[in-house]
Amino acid sequence: MTAEDTDRPAAQRPLAGILLRLVTALLLAIMFAGVKLAGNRGVHVVESLFYRQIGSVVCATGLVLAGPGLASLRTRRVGAHIGRMALGLTSMAMNFLAILLLPLADATAIGFTVPIFATILAALVLGEATGRWRWGAVVVGFLGVLLIVHPGEGGVPLLGAAVALVGAGMTAAVTIVIRRLGATERASTTVFWFAASSLLPLGLLMLHFGRAHDAATFAILAGLALAGGLAQLTLTASLRLAPVALVMPMDYTSLLWATLLGLWLFAELPTATVWLGAPVIIASGLVIVWREHHLARRAALAARAATPS
Repeated sequence: MTAEDTDRPAAQRPLAGILLRLVTALLLAIMFAGVKLAGNRGVHVVESLFYRQIGSVVCATGLVLAGPGLASLRTRRVGAHIGRMALGLTSMAMNFLAILLLPLADATAIGFTVPIFATILAALVLGEATGRWRWGAVVVGFLGVLLIVHPGEGGVPLLGAAVALVGAGMTAAVTIVIRRLGATERASTTVFWFAASSLLPLGLLMLHFGRAHDAATFAILAGLALAGGLAQLTLTASLRLAPVALVMPMDYTSLLWATLLGLWLFAELPTATVWLGAPVIIASGLVIVWREHHLARRAALAARAATPS
């Protein structure tokens, strides 16, 4: 692959990256609230996925046309993109279903386990070295999950929690696949082919699950599609403008938005156990992000010291 096959490094603008990641957290919270609103109005999960992906295609196409051009969509890794589509679509379906089964804030809090699952998969699949700091954070993170979903009065419903955990694990697997695709593919190329290729299986499923809805319901679907598509772009842009370790902690603000939207739209508050388990999960995720940043910085300094002057 030549240098033209990958993204060129963008100038680092940490503040802009942080602001874009904060916007991403808000947009994703709006998208999930839209999924729940649509579900309450009789919209099937397949329909929400279909319209969400249409929004991503529109936004990704706009980004490509405004930037590198349609020629950038050419790829030699068709099989990898199809695998990413299948995994990503299943992951998104699980996350959407969790939103329908749980209060917004509860599903959001369990979704914070993505870095924990990503650490496990990076060690098992990519063979990345994982020291005691990150393994310790993994254990603590799952203790936080147990605090949230413990059986009995006040805990999160087990079916919803199980679906949310499967969704988080599959989302972590998607991050591993994207990391591998990122070695040769532009971010806009990966986003476009994920959304566009998923419309084929979703279109076939829509023949069975698609329904006519009133104008208000279609407006909700359009809103969640737009929010999801824009979130894909702002998330990608934030990673180009600032390091992962700097912007990723901003994701935890989505719990605030999920709580506010859940209270406003559905008159729901987080389960009592979420207030105990969510801080533990967030703390473990921050430790994982900090440790990865520390190791990456140490490796960069070692490489610089080894380079002859």
